[in-house]
Amino acid sequence: VQLQASGGGLVQAGGSLRLSCEVSTRTFSSYVMAWFRQAPGKERAFVAAIDRAGGSTYYAEPGRFTISRDDAKNTVYLQMNGLKPEDTAVYYCASRFRTGVARTAVAYDYWGQGTQVTVSS
Repeated sequence: VQLQASGGGLVQAGGSLRLSCEVSTRTFSSYVMAWFRQAPGKERAFVAAIDRAGGSTYYAEPGRFTISRDDAKNTVYLQMNGLKPEDTAVYYCASRFRTGVARTAVAYDYWGQGTQVTVSS
């Protein structure tokens, strides 16, 4: 299983970005998907997750970010609005081939390479 994240970039505070993560697998609908981020000098932190059916979503901080998935495209998205400088980090997508959403990195089986998000003030 390979995950390919994209969509990062440089944006001003208050702006928006949409991250995408395409997963190479024939069983994408069986995976719980999540986004984590890691800022310099900090541990990898949970951002959002979506269950296998796509009916339930979970957030570290509800309000500015929206996670969604398109099983026909094997892709999970993270729409980020109202970005702040403290959102600057490398964002990673991750997949979990088990039931139940988890908020810890160790619970995920596969990881993408990360995409840099930089928010300027």
